[in-house]
Amino acid sequence: MSKRFVQKTNLQARFSRRTNAPENAYSAFDAIDGRHPWQSAVPEGYVNYPVRRLEKGKVLYFNFALAREMGLIPAHHPETLTPELTEKILETFCIQIVNEYDQQNGFDPKKAKMKPHPHMATRYLQLQHANKQGRTSGDGRGIWNGSIKNNGITWDISSRGTGVTCLAPGSVEANRPLKTGAAEFGYGCGLADVSELLGSAMLSEIFHYNGIGTERVLTVIDLGKGCGIGVRAAPNLVRPAHIFLYLKQGRIEPLRRATDFLIERQIENRAWKFSPRAKDKYRCMVRELARDFARFTARLEREYVFAWLDWDGDNVLASAGIIDYGSIRQFGLRHDQYRYDDVQRFSTNLNEQRGKARLMIQVFAQCAHFLETGKRKGIETFAECQYVKDFDREFDLTLRRHFLFQVGFEESQINKLIADKRGAIEELYQSFLVLEKMKTKAGEKRLPDGVNRPAIFNMRAGLRELPRLLMNANEEGQMRVTAEEILDVIASAHAKKADVKLRGSLRAKIDRFERAYAQILKLAGWDATKPSSLKPFCLRAEDRNRAGRITGNGAEFVIDEILKAKRRGISQDELQAAIALFIAHQAPRGAAPSRPINLQSNAGRLYQALVNLAFEFQEDI
Repeated sequence: MSKRFVQKTNLQARFSRRTNAPENAYSAFDAIDGRHPWQSAVPEGYVNYPVRRLEKGKVLYFNFALAREMGLIPAHHPETLTPELTEKILETFCIQIVNEYDQQNGFDPKKAKMKPHPHMATRYLQLQHANKQGRTSGDGRGIWNGSIKNNGITWDISSRGTGVTCLAPGSVEANRPLKTGAAEFGYGCGLADVSELLGSAMLSEIFHYNGIGTERVLTVIDLGKGCGIGVRAAPNLVRPAHIFLYLKQGRIEPLRRATDFLIERQIENRAWKFSPRAKDKYRCMVRELARDFARFTARLEREYVFAWLDWDGDNVLASAGIIDYGSIRQFGLRHDQYRYDDVQRFSTNLNEQRGKARLMIQVFAQCAHFLETGKRKGIETFAECQYVKDFDREFDLTLRRHFLFQVGFEESQINKLIADKRGAIEELYQSFLVLEKMKTKAGEKRLPDGVNRPAIFNMRAGLRELPRLLMNANEEGQMRVTAEEILDVIASAHAKKADVKLRGSLRAKIDRFERAYAQILKLAGWDATKPSSLKPFCLRAEDRNRAGRITGNGAEFVIDEILKAKRRGISQDELQAAIALFIAHQAPRGAAPSRPINLQSNAGRLYQALVNLAFEFQEDI
């Protein structure tokens, strides 16, 4: 037996036996007690709730990698939920608020295990509320657990599914306190579906390792009967909507304090580099936001991620990242006419996200001007301001840079092409975009949760396979790939016969794309007389456009399969191992941590089932 294996086994034993657990191994959890600096910075920005410990609850998922980053567990803690760790997670997060209904209907705190400090439900702007100034809206089924600091980064932690607050749309509609768990008013039960929470945990981690800004899920607690609590964490959980409500209300002092909180947190976490005492700090903030949101939104477009951005800044982090995965979808194709049906209104679509992000920058510019001058000008005043122009320029640049990354180029090649070959880049991108955006002639389809007119070409498959086709064609002396070969690769399951008839217009579009593709390879230095020189490029293109990419529909079936495995009796360690390996499968090679598993074990069989489901739904919404 190797010395390394003996050390690992001894470490596992240290954390597995209750009597031998390292003293204070989980003491960092104790700092998560409901207290948060927002409470003193913006006292009008939240509603405090007493919180009680729930007796029931089991840990369904725990993010060991995130817990290490946050300093909640030791760096070498094994991927095992020890009894002590499990108890600490439940003690900290298996909680429910004592809301207004409870307080009016005889709740006795002496008979409950009460937490020592109240937890806040924050106020923020939400378009689905009748009041468009944020006077009634905010965390409707969630609370903030607190914040902790590790390695110079401050992390916010909040929970969903902890009871209905007075800020829930259902509470506002009813105009009276609601009992947690009651379903008589929409968005008013205060609970969360455990499958939704597990889906958020997996998708957010996949997005994180693919470089998309996002909240991450620390743990999911199963409360039984399909309900659960999901605990999210990020270096900054403040949304633009937390600030915009005071702008819309014309209240300059709370607006200043909320904005200063955002600025100071971003600087403290080394995300922004200007001084919080700078005279022009609000203008500096808008410049940083214009850049961050341009890059973020461009990545969403190129990765086909639907995030339902809107000007109120509700469904997005102020640090330019995803929050609230209930309506988040990653598409397999460019399904940019998909709209989510939210009963009262349809969502934006993928094509409209740029405009909505730009509008958020206008609102931030309006905010900065108000704070500097005391005068609140109309938002239209800022439609052509420098910050919006900066946003557009950075968006267009990021869009093309990430496209070249997806094509397969290295960073140095991308920089050189951007500097010297803008015309060739534009020809390739526009010819690609024409095919990517083509929709079926069958028209719009009604879906269970919205509407969509499906795209017909899998252009990620084209980017994955085209370099190999070109390499093989040159080895055979043909020097080019035919339209028939390309069509065979890119035609999706959504394409009808009428969509893929290779005649006139379609043939010309494919030929244009093939010529532009071959041209940019030559400009980047590929020697067509040496086909094998394209092999490293092929590998990068394959990794960046991997088959079997998870989609919104695929995620639903993946989560169902995981919960079925849980009901069949798979152990917690096996479940965690299968999930971690699936996340690594969806991330760039080597980006996400995972451990080898026997494919014939319970964990291995579950992992293979999840991968098969991802492949089955890889072209869906």
